[in-house]
Amino acid sequence: MAFKTTTVIYTGAACLAIAVLALVGGALPTASEPNPVDTSALQELVAGDMRKLTWSGPHPTPDATFQSADGTTVSLADYAGKPVVINFWATWCAPCRVEMPHLSSLQTALGDDATVLTIATGRNDPAAIDRFFDEIGVDNLPKATDANQFMARAFGVLGLPATIIVDAQGQEIARLLGEADWSSDSAQAIVRALAAP
Repeated sequence: MAFKTTTVIYTGAACLAIAVLALVGGALPTASEPNPVDTSALQELVAGDMRKLTWSGPHPTPDATFQSADGTTVSLADYAGKPVVINFWATWCAPCRVEMPHLSSLQTALGDDATVLTIATGRNDPAAIDRFFDEIGVDNLPKATDANQFMARAFGVLGLPATIIVDAQGQEIARLLGEADWSSDSAQAIVRALAAP
């Protein structure tokens, strides 16, 4: 009987400790839990068009897939380890045509530190995608597709262009709806800050 009483006391003490941690805002650490991104520090880097950013995270991104230019099914997990700037666009989208060269410049500036992932969502003929890139002189961005809009819907994209910034741990940090100058010093600084160790 004494053993049962002791067990109940220890179990009760453990539950009380967990409850106290929760009340004071503490959390039990786990080995796999990434350090949360300090979005307030990122917000200090905002200028120009980046003022249109909505700080939507950090929170995990949906486990959705899309197709690479060669038709291979891929997901964001394939880009783990560095920040990703996901841009949803379409060949018929006039603001996308203005914005895409800025995204190209961002990829050039970032090099291997981050990935700019351009995904044509909805019905976009492959020939029209090729023509779109040729006409605006962009050759360093992927021609990924999301024909059934599974990826766009999973991210809650309601209009184009839509751009989502994801950190190296695969968490959504911010998003921007509409055209923006992604070649700006502000955009580069925000993404570079996510690439820093």
